[in-house]
Amino acid sequence: MSATFHDDLAGAEPLDPGDARALQRRMAGLVRADPVEPDRISTVAGLDVSYAAGDTRLVAAAVVLSLPELRVVDSATAVAEPRFPYVPGLFAFREVPPLLDAIGTLSVTPDVFVCDGFGVAHPRRFGLASHLGVLLERRTLGVGKSPFVGYAEPPAAERGSWSPLVDDGAVVGRSLRTRSGVRPVYVSVRHRVDLGGASELVLRLAPEYRLPEPIRHADRLSRDVLADRAPQRP
Repeated sequence: MSATFHDDLAGAEPLDPGDARALQRRMAGLVRADPVEPDRISTVAGLDVSYAAGDTRLVAAAVVLSLPELRVVDSATAVAEPRFPYVPGLFAFREVPPLLDAIGTLSVTPDVFVCDGFGVAHPRRFGLASHLGVLLERRTLGVGKSPFVGYAEPPAAERGSWSPLVDDGAVVGRSLRTRSGVRPVYVSVRHRVDLGGASELVLRLAPEYRLPEPIRHADRLSRDVLADRAPQRP
């Protein structure tokens, strides 16, 4: 797979933070929410990035799982040096280039990408999930451990309960309980995924743990590769 357009959005040329924010504002209008039927989804890719101590190196991982079995059918990694500074709200500009490298070596084209991050639940409504979705023109959604923007009332304690995540009067996601009595996750769509379908899909991807299995696998793989590449002490 490869990005479809927008070299600047793909990180071909590093931007300064001001230019990056302006680009997010311009590109936010390209995202859209299309209905998605979880029963028709057969493969989902989880995406995550791990960083070495000192922020000198990172590993991006993409792991594709089948549905409903949640069996790993493909995976890929990319090792790189961060090319963009650590700026909240602009993580996509440091993580998208290596993620694209990893995605580009997959032999399976997943139906949906699930990011450890956000889509429209972002100050400029253009987080990592939106960024990748627009580049790839594929269905994407984000799942975060805590909200980046907005507020949600605590959902009921039962698995599947949810409450809207609201920022500046707009619903930008959901606080979703994936395990009864366990802290919720925060689901944020876009690109080409509606919020209801995204929430149902996340529940199917998280039958046992709080976080969806594709993200758990990608996190583990990126950490394992990072550990293998760590400098050895003499």
